[in-house]
Amino acid sequence: MKRRKFITLLGGAAAAWPLAARAQQDRVRRIGVLMNLAANDPEGQAGVAAFVQALRQLGWTDGANARIDYRWSGGDEARVRGYAAELAALAPDAILTTGAVTLGPLQQVSRTVPIVFVNVTDPVGGGFVASLGRPGGNATGFTSIEYGMSGKWLELLKEIAPRVTRAAVIRDPTFASGIGQLGAIQSVAPSLGVEVSPIGVGVRDIGGVERAIAAFARSPNGGLIVTTNASAAVHRDLIIALAARHRLPAVYPYRYYVTGGGLISYGPVTVDQYRRAAGYVDRILKGEKPADLAVQAPTKYELVINLKTAKALGLDVPASVLARADEVIE
Repeated sequence: MKRRKFITLLGGAAAAWPLAARAQQDRVRRIGVLMNLAANDPEGQAGVAAFVQALRQLGWTDGANARIDYRWSGGDEARVRGYAAELAALAPDAILTTGAVTLGPLQQVSRTVPIVFVNVTDPVGGGFVASLGRPGGNATGFTSIEYGMSGKWLELLKEIAPRVTRAAVIRDPTFASGIGQLGAIQSVAPSLGVEVSPIGVGVRDIGGVERAIAAFARSPNGGLIVTTNASAAVHRDLIIALAARHRLPAVYPYRYYVTGGGLISYGPVTVDQYRRAAGYVDRILKGEKPADLAVQAPTKYELVINLKTAKALGLDVPASVLARADEVIE
């Protein structure tokens, strides 16, 4: 090859490289969002809004260099499976999902599409990641609590309602997290003089929860603990109403239960997880792999008390509990 022709070819290739790189950079990225709540659920809307805002701050704008496809399952298992398959078929660059109830079906339909999850209690026990430090597959994200914290809910219940000697624990027995949280609560129950009774909650049998709570409330000195699970979150208005109807003091894992009329909550700031999830999605869009991004624990927790509900139950909230509260609803 003549020297002049070689230089011309080389110059053309060099000019093409930045064009190719720019085309890759300018490509519209597709992001899926699979929620376990209904589209009109204010908690779900707040989480998605925080996620989208954080993405925008990182340079990703829906309708410009990103396209976000939303699916809201409303806790319906068949809908979750269908939406998981729909999103995977779109071949998105990343999917944001919330809770084990949506993460499981997503991994069943794809082990290659990158997934960032929020509010999953035990991703290792659930088989979603190999380890917290090295997830090893196509999913990573943010846990909701560690099991030891579940015992604090019973401690709070006893502190705010000292007469409680019986506690019904509402949890999902089909997930490892439901078993683990119940075990942590049972481990501290003897030292507090409380007898623990598990109540299973599922999307398909919410009527069973009504009957179980009504039967539990027939005996005196009872209280409720609601653990982190998708079914309880979807049906939280009913559970809060049942606690009020049967005059049962109740402890919940998230603030939105208390703003909805529940007595007291202690748990992570859920909106913060969505903001942090945007950072992981950004890193994945820039070439990193979920397998190499460590699963992270919450960094912000909050104690929220509803004094109106306490008054309706005839409870005087101890000053020691009020002093620790991050928010008091009056």
